[in-house]
Amino acid sequence: MSDLKMHTANLVAKNIEKLTALFPNCITETRNEQGDIIKGVDFDLLRQELSEVLVEGEQERYTLNWVGKKESILAANAPIAKTLRPCREESVNFDATENLFIEGDNLDALKLLQENYLGKVKMIYIDPPYNTGTAMIYKNNFAQSSKEFFIQSQQYDEDGNRLVTNIESNGRFHSDWLSMMYSRLKLTRHLLRDDGFVILAMDDSEIENLIKICDEVFGRENKIGLITVVHKPEGRNQEKFLGTSNEFALIYAKNKIKASFNDVILDKEKLTDYIYSDKLGKYKRKNFIRKADGKYATREAKPKFWYPIYVSQDLKHISLNKLDDYYEVYPIIENGVERTWKTLPETFNLLNKNKEIEADYESGKIVIYEKMREKQVIKTHWIKKEYHAYHFGTKVLDNLLESKTFDFPKSLYLMIDLLKITVKSNDLILDFFAGSGTTAHAVMQLNAEDNGNRKFICVQLPEKTDEKSEAFKAGYSTIAEISKERIRRAGLQILQNLDENKSLDVGFRVLKIDSSNMKDIYYQPEQYDKSMLDHMVSHIKEDRTAEDLLFQVMLDWGIELSLPIERKIIDGSEVYFVAGNTLVACFDKFTMNILDEIAKIKPLRVVSTELAIVHDQDKTNIKERFKQLSPDTEVRFL
Repeated sequence: MSDLKMHTANLVAKNIEKLTALFPNCITETRNEQGDIIKGVDFDLLRQELSEVLVEGEQERYTLNWVGKKESILAANAPIAKTLRPCREESVNFDATENLFIEGDNLDALKLLQENYLGKVKMIYIDPPYNTGTAMIYKNNFAQSSKEFFIQSQQYDEDGNRLVTNIESNGRFHSDWLSMMYSRLKLTRHLLRDDGFVILAMDDSEIENLIKICDEVFGRENKIGLITVVHKPEGRNQEKFLGTSNEFALIYAKNKIKASFNDVILDKEKLTDYIYSDKLGKYKRKNFIRKADGKYATREAKPKFWYPIYVSQDLKHISLNKLDDYYEVYPIIENGVERTWKTLPETFNLLNKNKEIEADYESGKIVIYEKMREKQVIKTHWIKKEYHAYHFGTKVLDNLLESKTFDFPKSLYLMIDLLKITVKSNDLILDFFAGSGTTAHAVMQLNAEDNGNRKFICVQLPEKTDEKSEAFKAGYSTIAEISKERIRRAGLQILQNLDENKSLDVGFRVLKIDSSNMKDIYYQPEQYDKSMLDHMVSHIKEDRTAEDLLFQVMLDWGIELSLPIERKIIDGSEVYFVAGNTLVACFDKFTMNILDEIAKIKPLRVVSTELAIVHDQDKTNIKERFKQLSPDTEVRFL
């Protein structure tokens, strides 16, 4: 029984708990007047979270407070005036597929996805550049104010990249890498479902620091654990001391209380043990007599676990109640020693009620079995040969693309097993360091194996390949091109091996990050006078298409970018229908005939442009007409 508090609520403590839910990275530990450690607030970090400019505070240093940490928070929170432009010619089954491939900087992509996929992603896989001293890492641009972030969206070098080589002689060697990761992880957390997982691949170069920043972003209490994956059993022979043979998979939950791994068996050899099945699935039998050695499993040591179990003559009915013509069975082993059952009678009754107990003859006597369902303890040391990177990563990719294109791709089967333990058949997976496209390949392969409908979102920067590389010679000018081609070929290969009666989504919708479709006047009209406005026919950029506008509207309205799209010609104009009546868009001439036609399906949202209407007063007439025919429709004009 807990004591009565006999005082009013501690509002400070309550407010700190509220802040913990919103800004877990701003919560630290401090000591109260009595010297006890209590939760506290890092007010410098909190001020940065609530500020659009860089907040000056105590001097930063390389620990968890590395040089650039506040700037990375600013980079994560700063708005951008960008959009996603559809690219039909590089897509597969553009209108119907539920998979996305986003080409561009993943920090921008994570920002653009915040409204559309907030709390919707079940598993996020992150395989960032390892901080090995030669790796290329994403370089955030911290020099601009938030206003410049919003207006001047081109923040890349002359090649269109935001990559730099992070050499060990750099004074901010660790800090630059941490800043790059921290800003992205902060945005990642918002996209996860409450029962979702994030899995981070890493070698030993930054694993300690990665754990520390993940503890901040996701909360140390949500750390699931660290898996060691043997991916190169022979070890790296170029190393002076230890030949590294493993990498790590660091796993966190969004909310550990709500998250759980799937009951699966990753070791195919173990599957052969599950030779029995019932309505609940496959299982193996385990003798219900306690197996422990020594005196601790005897009747004398645990008398409460010694009791008779009664079994009908046909072995179909089992009970703890003594019944006529039932066999009486005790936990006695072959040498006559009186042992014990595995559980107390109460637990046995519960198992028996749930049909998890059965009986059979073995060597002329009745044996009581517990059904052990098809599952496996997920261990922290993964050693299957299918995880070896060369044979099941590099060779798989080389064979698929018929040339050497990518260094050190992950094992396809490692990725499949990570999916098996974390996602179910209809879940959404995000990989924003897509690389060669292993995650997308694994999602499609697993769907083919178990009739699933998992969806993926992959993001990859169009990082240029070396002109001397085999990839460049094979026609792949960027890493993104390799990734897209792999997904195309993997999809075709999977379909060829698929039963004709099965349907499978092996398509993907390519969207490319670009500056906004809108001219600067749309965002800063106060900077333009009437003489300048007279020369502007539209505030939409001239090189943008109707589909470009459609996807920016979907972004702005928070509509999932993977929803099916249907195009129709109505009264001579092209009209887009997104997921039936979720959104209807017409950027051609918008007539009353078009209005009357689309109003029949009672659309939730309708969008058009100022240029699509003939007279200014028509905008008001259109809105009033919708109020009559479809009063719940939200109407907007660009």
